[in-house]
Amino acid sequence: MKLLPYIAKRLLYSIFVLLGLSILIFTLSRVIPGDPARLALGPMAPQWAVDQLREKLHLNDPLPIQYIIWLTNALRGDLGESIVSKRPVIEDVITFFPASFELVIFSTIISIALSVLIGAMAGRRANSLFDNLVRVFSYIGISVPTFVWAILFLFFFGYIWKMLPTLGQLSTEFTRPPFITGMMSIDALIVGDLGAFIDHFKHMILPSVTMSISRIAQDAKILRAGMIENLKKDYITSATSFGVPESRITFKYLMKPSIIPMVSIMGMEISGSMGGSFIIETIFNWPGFGRYGMWAMLNKDLNAIIASVMIVGAFFALINIVVDIIIAYLDPRIRMVERSA
Repeated sequence: MKLLPYIAKRLLYSIFVLLGLSILIFTLSRVIPGDPARLALGPMAPQWAVDQLREKLHLNDPLPIQYIIWLTNALRGDLGESIVSKRPVIEDVITFFPASFELVIFSTIISIALSVLIGAMAGRRANSLFDNLVRVFSYIGISVPTFVWAILFLFFFGYIWKMLPTLGQLSTEFTRPPFITGMMSIDALIVGDLGAFIDHFKHMILPSVTMSISRIAQDAKILRAGMIENLKKDYITSATSFGVPESRITFKYLMKPSIIPMVSIMGMEISGSMGGSFIIETIFNWPGFGRYGMWAMLNKDLNAIIASVMIVGAFFALINIVVDIIIAYLDPRIRMVERSA
């Protein structure tokens, strides 16, 4: 399988999916009850001002005309103006998206490292004490809602033991580094502000771990089940009988086929964490993109709503492409199917 045609095909599919998503969310945002112009100006604004804003936002035009105007502007990089923040939506996206993306990256690193370690150890030692503990943890981690973990971590680590900061991105004694990438940890390292980097890293721990708990529980359970199933395969039995070291069997012959289902689920989890992070960001007062999207919906900020959904959709499509490539690398059968198709 050649990699570039494979990626091109996935990108083409994603473009059509995003186009359909844009039509759907644009239509839904227009039929939500309430006048966005009136909401933006307030109940005391004169009617002539409301009519003027409606004309500016093209709300009086037919819905297909409104969509064509929006799509034309969006393709030029103009996502419109937020009627609440009074700024171009693209500026809001640049401001808030990196903060959420930083949390997603950090929580993904935590979840991958721990789920692979825990799942592999439990699968290799099925029905042992450690395996039973992992199964109990998996049931609890999957069943308990994320906001419950957030409140528990905030209460114990922030207020009872006072081990970690709980709110915001940076303590008041530190100055925010210049906005370069928008991810404060990277920006602090770029300018050489080690103190701000360490303090920001401490602020990231609780929200990132909170986002990771359910993913670790589910991914470890999936990897454990895959390893137990593959341990019964003939090629593993043969390798063991020939005296191949256990570590080599685990990492060379057993891990690859066992991790494929986990990678598939993990792609959806990472994508969902970007759009569903508003609860975590609200509890920990993290100025991220998930909270911005929810704030836009509550205020019926049309341009901000559409931009939020489309960017999360694009992120979802990109992650799925990456997951498809990883799975194609791990499973030669998929590469053979793509080559013959």
